[in-house]
Amino acid sequence: MPAPHILHLHSAFDLGGKEARAVRLMNVWGDRARHTVVSGVPGALGARAAIARGVKYEIAQDPPPLTGKPSVKRYEAIAAYMRRFDLVLSYNWGAIDGAMARRVFGKGMPPVIHHEDGFNEDEATGLKVERNMYRRIALSAAHALVVPSRALDRIATETWKQPRARVHHIVNGVPIALYAGKPDPKAIPGFVRDTREVVIGALAGLRAVKDLPLLVRACGGLSGRFRLVIVGEGPERGAIKQAAEAMGIADRVVMPGFLDRPHRYLGLFDMLALSSRSEQFPISVVEAMAAGLPVASVPVGDVADMLASENVPFVASHIHEVPLRDVLQQLVGDADLRARVGAANRARARADYDEALMIRRYAELYEGAMGRPGALS
Repeated sequence: MPAPHILHLHSAFDLGGKEARAVRLMNVWGDRARHTVVSGVPGALGARAAIARGVKYEIAQDPPPLTGKPSVKRYEAIAAYMRRFDLVLSYNWGAIDGAMARRVFGKGMPPVIHHEDGFNEDEATGLKVERNMYRRIALSAAHALVVPSRALDRIATETWKQPRARVHHIVNGVPIALYAGKPDPKAIPGFVRDTREVVIGALAGLRAVKDLPLLVRACGGLSGRFRLVIVGEGPERGAIKQAAEAMGIADRVVMPGFLDRPHRYLGLFDMLALSSRSEQFPISVVEAMAAGLPVASVPVGDVADMLASENVPFVASHIHEVPLRDVLQQLVGDADLRARVGAANRARARADYDEALMIRRYAELYEGAMGRPGALS
């Protein structure tokens, strides 16, 4: 039997958390599957660079648009395109019309599994009523809905009214063993580690919802020698630089752009900081835990539940630079505390977040939807 042909409908295919996970699964399965990738944002294809050699994939040329006004004609075009495949995987709000197309034109359609990993800036502080209604209708045609966090699990069943059996809570995992090695001192361009400084790291797309200017303002109030390294790329670079200049710490902020394979450089940090206004189960936190780092974070998503109990006191009371500054200050000022909390996080990551379990659960779900047990494992 030929390898299954899987269609991936992405809101955008730049390398963020959901794209990194999707690519990791593609790489693990190698030639056991074929893949076609659609990006709802033309040209947003940064994640393709992470696809391993030997993986059979193509970027769709001239697919039907995933976004736009509700239209029977557009849904029909999406449905016709989807019928070429054995399985359709859709990701986040920007690709939910794959599920709606199946809802409207279900005859002869392959199974659709939708993945929700969180919300953009326009829903960071509250979900839109009309979108909730749309999700409720569209997702009724999905074979399954996958969410990484308890918060999204609750939303899926209580707000979007999805049956409990159809919602799959699969936490994000990483290859824990990779993070045990020594970091590459040259992995971050323009950064040389100074042992007299405490290095605060952040891994995030430079987008408004990540609120990295808030992190910069929090760091601007710290006492002691520190350096802030923000790994990522995006449209907010100028706003972050402006915040650093306003706080008088522009010379302490390093912004090397996007860097892949974070296991190469996370060990150069003394801690990870998270300032985002919308997260669910951020992979960057799991990666930091695997690298043995403490995490200073605003209270968002499942972060407090993800961390070792020793790290929970360093989740700020609310999303504001002052409480984030205060938890950062405690860690900046105490190397022994950082070591203890980081060791506890590493133990928790080893116990709960190794990617092997995540990969197995996704394989079983996708194989079951296609009726092809063992096709991916």
